[in-house]
Amino acid sequence: MSKVVHFEIPAEDPQKKMDFFSKVFGWSFQSWEGSDYYMTKSGPEDEMGIEGAIMKRNDPSQPLVNVINVTSIDETAPLVEANGGKVVVPKMAVGDMGFVAYFTDPEGMIHGMWETVTSYK
Repeated sequence: MSKVVHFEIPAEDPQKKMDFFSKVFGWSFQSWEGSDYYMTKSGPEDEMGIEGAIMKRNDPSQPLVNVINVTSIDETAPLVEANGGKVVVPKMAVGDMGFVAYFTDPEGMIHGMWETVTSYK
């Protein structure tokens, strides 16, 4: 089984959205490598839940995305396609941490797949 391990919240104005989540839920944020991608800190690591990011919106219709952990994107992508989904952003490296790809399910909703580099764990 594969769990949701990350989320991405797109924003026209990332600072405004970060201010909202900070004031309402107490979240804090840190820019990832000086980009418009801000990692969340939403609570103690020993509490239930996952972390994610607020990012500069790339497209007007860009939705919130949940990212699912997989052992291998190369092995999972064909399963996505064989079962009515479509890979819409191919596998790409994320620093030295791992790889990400994005796909749509049979109803057209977008999701992400995450593969951790074994040496990073």
